[in-house]
This record gives sequence, structure tokens and C-alpha cells, in this order.
Amino acid sequence: MSDEPKHPTHRAPAPHHAPWRDLWAKLPTMAPAGPARARTDRHGRPDARRVAPSPLEPGATRDPYRVYRVLREEFPLTHDPLLRAWVLSRYADVASALTDARFTHGHRPGDPPCAQTHTDVDETELRAVAERTAFVLARRIAERPQADLVADFCHWLPAGTVAAAVGVPYRDMMRLVRGRAASALAGQCTGQIAVREKALAGFLADVLTDPHLTETLRDAPSDAVARAWTESLRREPPVQIMMRRTRGEIRVSGGIVPAGAPVALLVGAAGRDPERFRDPDVFDPWRDDPGQLTYGTGTCPAVTLAALEAEYALRALFSAMPRLRLAPGARPARTGLVTRAPRALLVRPAG
Repeated sequence: MSDEPKHPTHRAPAPHHAPWRDLWAKLPTMAPAGPARARTDRHGRPDARRVAPSPLEPGATRDPYRVYRVLREEFPLTHDPLLRAWVLSRYADVASALTDARFTHGHRPGDPPCAQTHTDVDETELRAVAERTAFVLARRIAERPQADLVADFCHWLPAGTVAAAVGVPYRDMMRLVRGRAASALAGQCTGQIAVREKALAGFLADVLTDPHLTETLRDAPSDAVARAWTESLRREPPVQIMMRRTRGEIRVSGGIVPAGAPVALLVGAAGRDPERFRDPDVFDPWRDDPGQLTYGTGTCPAVTLAALEAEYALRALFSAMPRLRLAPGARPARTGLVTRAPRALLVRPAG
């Protein structure tokens, strides 16, 4: 690792409670835009070896998985000058770092430290809230000739379930969400509404772009929907990059991460690691090796709500719009580098 460039002086780490969506706002200030700088040897001469691509390089927003593949295979540990962080891309390293106590300054709903701060969740009540909110929203767009499920449904369902769950009138919750006060009412995890919006939009895009999957899930039991939800989070996670910091030197694939260093965990790359998942680029709800890294496995209202919102989104949409289809020519494409989701999902409610 002696030929690696020293990482530049970093900014102070984000507070433990900073939402994932705030990460994107920080990135442009970390370094100027442009391709990753070429490596040099200790004498400052160009290194002839191939340069690691950056997850922030031009074009990555359209297809980050090409970059992820190169990083996983050739640069499992590299320092990215645009992120000003060491980058981990293999599933084993990313999954370990997300829960390893030697990595700090991060938060993911469902992780053990998160679960310890929550009281017991009444899933029956949350289920009723998610169901009621989803059906109200679905009926509102059922009579339209065309609708955008991202703007007209996914944008409102997570906020609506939180509003109902905490007993705040929906109109007030939307005002509070705009003012970023949802966390004060609903708790740190449940207040992170933007991630659930993106996850839901991606899930609906996965289902509606595959006619066979649409028909399979139309009247499917909860466990089948849950499998499809997990697969969507694996293959196209709404949060592609999570930031952490090391407490000490840590050995990972490809070398050792220095102590006190910022680390970028490429969740999007880990979800398509062929060492962990069979045919990782294929969307397969029935795979025998399921898994996702967007959420931890502990008890957390945000994790429960997200899954319930996905389930009742499908049930409400198919109930209110039995002939629901994508609009002619609509091809929902995900965009984004740190967070990633479709910007629009145009549908014809009447088929």
C-alpha cells in the first residue's frame, strides 16, 4: 500500500444522527468534479498501473454498476480523491463494516445500536396505518388518465404513514417534513422519509416493468411480496454509498485501512457481488441466496414501515386500478450517485 496517495485532510465527520440524504449535499464540497487523479509513485512520476475508477466520475449516474464491477474485481481497497475516502466494494467487507464496532460515525435503521433505542413496535397498528394510507392515495389517482407514481404516490405514502402513526394531521406532517422536523416527532429512523420514498419508487418500477412479475404479485401472499421487496433493495439499493470512519487500522480485502480514515461503503456494489449472490445482475425474488444491506436486521419502526408500505402499495394500487400498466413508452430509469431511484414512473391507471 506504499504507492497509494495519502488521503487529503478530511472534513469533520457528520453527526451520528445525520440522515443519509444529507450525504449528497456534502459531496460537492469535498473535492472538485472531474475524473479520479492518476496515481504517482513516491517520486511523483506517473504510475503505469491502471487507475481505479471513481463512483463519482462522469457517467456513473447512468450506470454505476460498470464502475462497481471494476472496483470489486481490481481495486477492492482504494482511495478515492473525489470522495476523499477509502472505498470498499466487496460484499464481505461492506457487510462487516456496517456493523463492526471498529467503524464509527454512521447510522442505518435496523442496526443493533439503533434497535436498542426503540420501544416495542405494534406491527398490527403500523400495518393498519400503512394499509389505510396506501388505499386513500391509490383511490385519488385511480380516475386519472395518466399518473406519475413517484410524484403522486411514492412521495406521499411514507409521510402519510408517519403522520397517521404519530397522530399528526397529514397536512401538518407534510409541512413539518418540508422543515425537516419529522424526526423530532417520529424518531430518528422513522423520520428519514426520503430513503423510503426512493426505495418504494424503485420497488414499484421493478414490479411494473416486468409483466410476469406484475401478475405474480397481484394477489400474492405477504411473504412473496417481501421477497420481491428484499430483492429490489439488493439489486438497486436506494442508498448506494454509506460513509463510516475507522477507529483503528483495519485489515480488509486488498490491504489495511488506516486509523481515523473516512471510508465509503459501496452498498450498490456489494449487492451485486458474485461471490455472495448467484447471477447478481438478475432480478430474482425466488433466489436461494437473498439478502440486502439497505437496512439492518434488528427491530426498527422504519424498517417495518418500509416493508409494510411496499406491500400495501401493491395491494392498494392493484385494488384501485386492476388494469394498471406503465404508460406507453415509459421506461423508468434510476438516477443518482449517493442515493438512486426513478425520477418518474408514468402509468395508465385504466390500462
